[in-house]
Amino acid sequence: MGKMKAQDLLSKEEEELLKQLDDLKAELSQLHIPQVTGSIESKLSKMRAVHKHIAYILSIINQTQKENLRKFYKAGICAPKETVPPPPPPPPGAFSERGFSEN
Repeated sequence: MGKMKAQDLLSKEEEELLKQLDDLKAELSQLHIPQVTGSIESKLSKMRAVHKHIAYILSIINQTQKENLRKFYKAGICAPKETVPPPPPPPPGAFSERGFSEN
C-alpha cells in the first residue's frame, strides 16, 4: 500500500471510497489481532499508516458532502449551519480585557 494522494481520492466516486474504507477497516482489525494476543510481531508502523489512510478517506468523504450541501442550498434562503463557512477571526487587539476596544 503506497501513499494516498488527495487528487486520487477526490477523483473517485463515493461508493469506491466507502468500499476502500471498509477494506482498510478490515485490514486494521487484522493488524490488531497480533497486538491483542501478545504476539511478537506487532506491526505498529503499518497500523499507523492504515489509521492515516482511513482518516484521509473520511476527510475526503466529509469534504465532498459539505460541498454538495453548499451547492444544493446555494440558491435557497435557509441553509443549515454546516454549509455556512465560519466567520473570520477578529483582528489582533480587537478585544480588551473588558470586551471590545474603544478605538
